[in-house]
Amino acid sequence: MPHPNRPTITFLACLSATALLAACSQGSPEAAQPNASPPPASTSAPRTPSSPATSAPTTNAPLRPRAAVGLSLAAGEAFVRYYVSLMNYASTTGDVAPMLSPTATICKQCKGYANYVAEVNAANGGLTGDYFERVNDVPDLFRGDGGRVGGYALVTIGAYTSKDSPSAKPVTSPVQRYKREFTLLKQHGSWTMAAMSLVAQ
Repeated sequence: MPHPNRPTITFLACLSATALLAACSQGSPEAAQPNASPPPASTSAPRTPSSPATSAPTTNAPLRPRAAVGLSLAAGEAFVRYYVSLMNYASTTGDVAPMLSPTATICKQCKGYANYVAEVNAANGGLTGDYFERVNDVPDLFRGDGGRVGGYALVTIGAYTSKDSPSAKPVTSPVQRYKREFTLLKQHGSWTMAAMSLVAQ
């Protein structure tokens, strides 16, 4: 099975940015709760990342960059780029904890992605090739009700091969451009990922 949260996976619905915002109602008791333990102090303090958020991840989990701290729209854009770097790190290593730390409990798509790459990743041979998601632009970012932020990023994913198990038949995916739609919620003075989907362009 190819990478999750991509068009070949049917269990993750592709929602519009408006629908994503509506799904994260202010009255939801889970809306502001993290999916894992709160981010460590090093991720909430201003830090300079060791590499750009859209580059191939290293053996160390990316740190939240200074630009992604706070609740401005600019911080929201920087957070989306940072979150993609965490997804790339998880796909490479199978370590999903850094990605889940700044993830709201209501983000089912985030959990689906994390569950998949915990089992199928580059470290265990499940992914090979250029499976990284690269953010080209974040042209649409807007504030919704209850302090939420919605929008989308234009991303490119390279050509890669995935295998659900060592004996599974490899599935090859070509280079493809997508629209990464998302909703952000505030948590501890910065943004968390509350919903996301990937729509082929």
